[in-house]
Amino acid sequence: MTVRIVTDSSCDILPEEATALGIEIVPLTIRFGSDEFRDREELSNEEFWERVRTSPVLPETAAPSVGAFESAFTRLVEEGATGILCINLSSRLSATMQSAQLAAKALEGVCPVAVVDSRSVSMGLGLQCLTAAEAARRGAGLDELVRKVEDQAGRTFLYGALDTLENLRKGGRIGAAQALLGSALSIKPVVAVRDGVVAQAAKVRTRTRSLRWLADRLAEAGPTEAVCVFEANADDLDQLLDMLPPTIDREQVRIGRIGPVIGTHCGPGTLGVGWVAAP
Repeated sequence: MTVRIVTDSSCDILPEEATALGIEIVPLTIRFGSDEFRDREELSNEEFWERVRTSPVLPETAAPSVGAFESAFTRLVEEGATGILCINLSSRLSATMQSAQLAAKALEGVCPVAVVDSRSVSMGLGLQCLTAAEAARRGAGLDELVRKVEDQAGRTFLYGALDTLENLRKGGRIGAAQALLGSALSIKPVVAVRDGVVAQAAKVRTRTRSLRWLADRLAEAGPTEAVCVFEANADDLDQLLDMLPPTIDREQVRIGRIGPVIGTHCGPGTLGVGWVAAP
């Protein structure tokens, strides 16, 4: 069986990694007022962050259509896929997974398509896609890949140090981190994505301390299967990397670039760490 991996553009995987592993990425839509763009296809990361800097309105996101997923699935079948695993951002944050599930039904009797909820975002989702694609390349079947990703989802931890909560608040994705809104302006909020929702993790007084907080969580995590660091147009990525505990092999750390989907909600300057705990 040749299983192909599909995901959505919230995964924040580097384009060269996605291409190398044959990961198909279905774009969400980004809106700046009346201007609408397909993520990655009509709007690059650089163009997005320039628009964020100059636009009088905050961007918004919309899930891919059912047809966008169905088109991607059909194309992969035509290329020889005999099974498809579609891993999407948390169903508790977006309707993206619902679109994928409806598209999968359209391929019933043509090709088996499994749709899995990552219960994460950004590189939490990205790590699951990379794991699945590498296993598929080694010959893993669809059922095995589903079990592998669902297991990994339960061991995925993600934290982000934000410069502002304004994007989360206006986008309606703030969830259990609502209490952070009353913080003084000097507070640098840290949020966690766990079980598919955004929650308050810490309130730290300076940027450097917020990065140290992230590094300390990784130091306390114990054995890990995979580690990632991801950033949203932040200029202090190297500072965070230098803070990582000596037990972490820098060469094995996956780097993610937060794109328009997650960037819309977390805002510029976000830096995060994520890991998959060893079983």
